[in-house]
Amino acid sequence: MSVHPITDQEFEAEVLKAEGPVLVDFWAEWCGPCKVMGSALDALAGDMSGKVKITKVNIEESPEAPTKYGVRAIPTLILFKDGEIIAETRGAMSKDACKSWIEQNIA
Repeated sequence: MSVHPITDQEFEAEVLKAEGPVLVDFWAEWCGPCKVMGSALDALAGDMSGKVKITKVNIEESPEAPTKYGVRAIPTLILFKDGEIIAETRGAMSKDACKSWIEQNIA
């Protein structure tokens, strides 16, 4: 399992209509902390397979979703379940911290 890049056009089908929890990483290519977070999420994708779907949205290529969800700083992670936001956090964190955050919010 790997992190799945999605666009504004795919957001509804891949996130809002998905079964089970979906983590969305809002990021940009030029963002250093986003790259750190991206590496952590890549490592987590395999560990969390079957528990949470991990996706990422490039805010420059797909500006609609970040605007709709009030993303003002990156990286921003938003956890959705059944089309609703269940948790949100900003800033980079370690793989272990991110895994704990996800597990606490999907339990």
